[in-house]
Amino acid sequence: MIRRRLFALAAATVAVATTLTACGGGATKTELAGSWDEIVAAAKDEGSVTLYSTHSPDNLELLKKAFEKKYPGIKLNYVRGTDADIVPKVETEIQTGQGTADIQMATDAAFMGNATKQNWNVKVVGPSFDNKDYNRSESIMDGKWFLSSATVFGYGWNTSKLPKGLHTYEDVLAADTKGGKLGITNPAGIPTYVDMYRRIDADWGGGFVEKLAAQKPRIYPSAVAIDQAIASGEIWGSPTVGTTMLDTKASGAPVDFVVPKDPFGVPWYSQVLASAPHANAAQVLADFMVTPEGQAAISHNYVAALPGIDGTGVPGSDLLAQDIELPDPKTLDQDSVNEYQKQWESLFQS
Repeated sequence: MIRRRLFALAAATVAVATTLTACGGGATKTELAGSWDEIVAAAKDEGSVTLYSTHSPDNLELLKKAFEKKYPGIKLNYVRGTDADIVPKVETEIQTGQGTADIQMATDAAFMGNATKQNWNVKVVGPSFDNKDYNRSESIMDGKWFLSSATVFGYGWNTSKLPKGLHTYEDVLAADTKGGKLGITNPAGIPTYVDMYRRIDADWGGGFVEKLAAQKPRIYPSAVAIDQAIASGEIWGSPTVGTTMLDTKASGAPVDFVVPKDPFGVPWYSQVLASAPHANAAQVLADFMVTPEGQAAISHNYVAALPGIDGTGVPGSDLLAQDIELPDPKTLDQDSVNEYQKQWESLFQS
C-alpha cells in the first residue's frame, strides 16, 4: 500500500486554534511583490498569515512557533478541522472573494484536482522548493499543490488494557477486543477515510471491514480523537491510529504503536489560495514549510518530505512523504463516497 507514487492527479465543527483577526468578512487582498527579498519584506508588512489544515493540532502549534521564530514580524494563525469542515469553508471564501485563509493543507485528492482546474490556487515561488532533497518533480503538482507531510496509519493500543498488544489483523479481530474496546474513524464526508477502508479491506484480507464491524467498535471523528481515547483508557486500541501515538507514548502515556505489514498512508498537500488576503506572507509560509526547520515542525512524528529530519518518519524505515501515493480521484467522486458511506453505516451503525 505504501509505494512509489505515479505522479498524476486527474482533473476530475472547525476548531479555531488561535484568535483570527479577519474571521468574518475577509481581509483586503495584497499583491505579490517581485524578488524573493521583496516578497519577504512585503510579508513582514502584511504582518500575519492564516493556514487552514487537517494536520495534528500539536504539529500546527510546532509550526507556528518555528515560523514565528524565523519570521518574528509575521504572526501565524491556524484553523484546524477535517477536510469535511475545511473544504466547504475554502470554497465559500473563494467563490465570494472574501478570503481569510492564505494557505490550505488538505488530503482530499478530488478537491485538489478541482481546485487547480478552477484556478483557485497560485504557483509557489519560494527558493526552498528547488532544494534537490525536496525533489520538486516528485513533490509539486502543476506548480501549485506542494507536498508538505504524510502520515501512516497503524495499530495502536493501551498497554495496560492490552499488554500483548496488536501486531496483526487477527489480533484486532480477537475475542477480547469486542464490545466497544476498539476505536475507528467515521468516513462521513472524508474521502481519505473512504479510501482507507477500501484499501485495508483489500490488503488485510477480503471481508476485513465486515469482520471489524462485528467487533462493535466505538466511532470517532478523527485519528487524533482515537489517540486520545486510547491514552485515557476509554478504548483499548485501534487498527487505524496515526503516528501521533509515538508522541503520546513519549509523553509517558501507557500506549504503543506498530506499523502493520501493509500500512495505509496519506500525504498532505498544500496550496496558496488565489483568494489569499496576505499574498506575500502566504508564499513565505509555503516556502518555510518545506525547509528542514519547517519539516521538523509540521512532520514531527509524521513522515517528512525531506530526508534526515530528526523526529520524523517511521522507526526502522527510510520512508518519505514522496513514497506515499494520493488515491485516484476518479474512485472518490461524490457519488461513490456517498455510496460507500451508506454501506459503512449499514455495517457499523445499524
